[in-house]
Amino acid sequence: MMRMYKEKQNVQKKSYHSDRFYKTPTLPKLNPDTNSLFAADISNLQTIVNINESYIQAGHLVIYIDPADNTTAITYLKDSLDYDFMMELSAIDYIATRGGFEIFYEMLSTIKKSRIRLKCFIQKDEAIQSVYSIFNMANWSEREMYDMYGVKVKSHPYMKRLLMPDDWSGYPLLKTYPLIGDEAASWYEVDKIFGHENRDKIGKELRDTAQVDRYDTNRFARLGHEVPKGADISGGEPDTPIRYQEDGGSTLVTKFDKKPSKILDKRK
Repeated sequence: MMRMYKEKQNVQKKSYHSDRFYKTPTLPKLNPDTNSLFAADISNLQTIVNINESYIQAGHLVIYIDPADNTTAITYLKDSLDYDFMMELSAIDYIATRGGFEIFYEMLSTIKKSRIRLKCFIQKDEAIQSVYSIFNMANWSEREMYDMYGVKVKSHPYMKRLLMPDDWSGYPLLKTYPLIGDEAASWYEVDKIFGHENRDKIGKELRDTAQVDRYDTNRFARLGHEVPKGADISGGEPDTPIRYQEDGGSTLVTKFDKKPSKILDKRK
């Protein structure tokens, strides 16, 4: 099956990121009674925990429960309903609109060939119980959830940052976190490597990968305007001829002369 073609003209002119608070249109939510397997799973699960909402979306059964019931529900899904794999778990930042996080657990049944997405909502400063004792994969996923969102996980055996340094300030995947880092991020490596007292000598770390400074001779080379590394060219760039071999290069290689060469206008 071929992928649907999408118009690719002027894609570079589009914004490289969207509004962080933009809400994408949701997929249709179907009644779980239309699927006998999912209807049976709901009927069994609601005898153990309270189900606040349930629906089918994109072929997945989505179930909302109370956060205090997360371990009870996951244990039952694993031991009694054959959902033997936990594929992923993480959080979604709804602090601006709802004052907290939506926690989700994606589970797969290899026997029934079906997926359940278990969800619950916690307030910003509320903690969630670890499910590491049920599925070992939760070890790093819960640490990453804390590292990126600041979600506290109770009863985790080693709750510390996973990707960011232990003394990092802030949580990078929050919608309120600056796209290129905050003030602490721009000075972090300078302070760690050279010391806080050398900030004036070194300057802030360049964290915007899209930024190009035409006078930066430390990171960029210019074909036809080659200058020594670190040279000051703020007053103008010298016009130098294009050369394909350095002076004093290998004597066994014939120098390539640009003059007799022909540049094609288009591919043959």
